[in-house]
Amino acid sequence: MIVIVDISIPADQFPLGRVLDAFPDVEIELERLVPMHEAIIPLFWVSDGDTDAIEETLRADPVTKSVTQLTRADTRTLYEVEWSTEVNGLVQALLATDAQLLAAEGTARVWDFRIQFRSRGDLTRFRQACEERGISLTLRRLYNPTLPEQSGSLSDEQYEALMSAYKTGYFDVPRSSNMGDLAAEFGVSDSAFSQRIRRGISALIADTLMPEFGSSER
Repeated sequence: MIVIVDISIPADQFPLGRVLDAFPDVEIELERLVPMHEAIIPLFWVSDGDTDAIEETLRADPVTKSVTQLTRADTRTLYEVEWSTEVNGLVQALLATDAQLLAAEGTARVWDFRIQFRSRGDLTRFRQACEERGISLTLRRLYNPTLPEQSGSLSDEQYEALMSAYKTGYFDVPRSSNMGDLAAEFGVSDSAFSQRIRRGISALIADTLMPEFGSSER
């Protein structure tokens, strides 16, 4: 059963948190953490900071291999940083348990994470990995999200479409899959698959958030 947890750790126990130590007014929102064969690529937004000074600090970090500024939006800047596989602490604990990072943001003091595990066993291994690495972990919330059974308001086609979209990262930001590829997998048009997704989400909301109304669209 999928388990999702909200945790907090001291900023100095996460690589980006150590960077923030010199910039107490800066906020960072982690967009994505991509493990590669020889490196780990975090994408993250930096708000209200001196971009030149931040980039210089990032490049000076011993585990940083490259720093790329991708785009700017108002007071926010999106960065891509390539870390070597020698980066340790929380990052290696996440990779060792094949956890999915759903959200993360931090300041110079603390980082908050929302992490998804495939089972409670994976969560237990993650906590043990953190203890072994001396990471002070605060568990703020734990819950088990569930989808309605296939026999509920969701049709078989809608259920399979939603599960495939979820597993391939269609709902991630940024997306890891697109409508065209998913539609091709099911042998239908983009429009037909889009309707399955929309109707499936409608049924899911009706079942989980508004059960008294039921699902009127199939």
